[in-house]
Amino acid sequence: MSINIVKKIDDLVKVNTALISVSDKTGLEEFVPGLVKANPKIRILSTGGTYKQIEKILGKKAEKVLMPVSEYTGQPETQGGLVKTLDFKIYLGLLTETHNPDHQKDLRRTDARPVDMVVVNLYPFQQTIEAPDATPEKARGNIDIGGPCMIRAAAKNFIRVAPVVDPRDYPEILEELQSVECMTTLETRIKLAKKAFSHTAAYDQAIANYLRETSFNDIQSAYEEIL
Repeated sequence: MSINIVKKIDDLVKVNTALISVSDKTGLEEFVPGLVKANPKIRILSTGGTYKQIEKILGKKAEKVLMPVSEYTGQPETQGGLVKTLDFKIYLGLLTETHNPDHQKDLRRTDARPVDMVVVNLYPFQQTIEAPDATPEKARGNIDIGGPCMIRAAAKNFIRVAPVVDPRDYPEILEELQSVECMTTLETRIKLAKKAFSHTAAYDQAIANYLRETSFNDIQSAYEEIL
């Protein structure tokens, strides 16, 4: 098995395409207009409730910069948003490298875009299991799949992609983007990648802890009526 080893990377990477899909929508009112101000030609891909929120925030500007992920991929979201972002074009855009000619051919072949920033935070699993009305089915329903996949792909490719998982980082990120023509630095991307992998690790650990601490009998009894 051959391994791709990069031979050239860029310190500064312009954010031309951002994918935004968040459970916690805190700070979007400032962050999204800030992205558009830094790069008026930016393309924002989004899903579900996040798309509607951004559309509301941007008003008429949304027509020029905002696109549903389903329109980009050509695949509609499944019932209840079960599958939204798990698509070849999305991950090609996240994992390709700027200076790899084969990757660039793949982008052209599929009419895909390099995704330069991923803004994702995950379903509220911990809050769900701590709620008084928590059930195994509610817990299962709040195990995020697409979110962790996008975060990990973006964080793996920190040589080009900025993975943003914490709304508290929005002001600092905007400050950098607005000071260098909507570009992120390698230092910032690495810092964000470290936080991103910690974020997904903690999320998976919370799920593992819940399943380990919940007995088979408790889970079985929750589904007795439909077994």
